[in-house]
Parts: sequence; C-alpha cells; structure tokens
Amino acid sequence: MCLAIPAKICELLEDKRVIVDITGVKREADTSLLDEPLEIGDYVLIHTGFIISKLDPKQAEEDLKLWDEILNN
Repeated sequence: MCLAIPAKICELLEDKRVIVDITGVKREADTSLLDEPLEIGDYVLIHTGFIISKLDPKQAEEDLKLWDEILNN
C-alpha cells in the first residue's frame, strides 16, 4: 500500500525542487514527475519525496482537516 500526503508549496527552488509544508513541517520535494507548472500556495500530493499530482484547493483543505483529525487523536 502506498501513501500520498497533501502539502502546500511554500517556496520554489531550482532544479525542479520546491519547499512544501506538510502539516506544519517544511520539507524539500521533487517536481520532476509533474508536467504542470506550480506556484507558491498550490496544493500537491507527495509520495516518497516526489510530487505526483496537483490538488484542487478546496479538496486539499478537506483532506488536511482529515489528516489533522488522524494525527491529533
């Protein structure tokens, strides 16, 4: 089973890399698997350090609320 985590883009770096916020933790992620352009504030799904898709902002907020419930219970 694979796990993809929703995250928000915080900073754009060089060489197809970005900084993302995952439930308050900032990490570097690779964008080379995604053809879509990304901007600061976009929501994405991350799997093993790679961004695998861009998320709809409304859906991402709902997903993050569920993650918050899981992590805080």
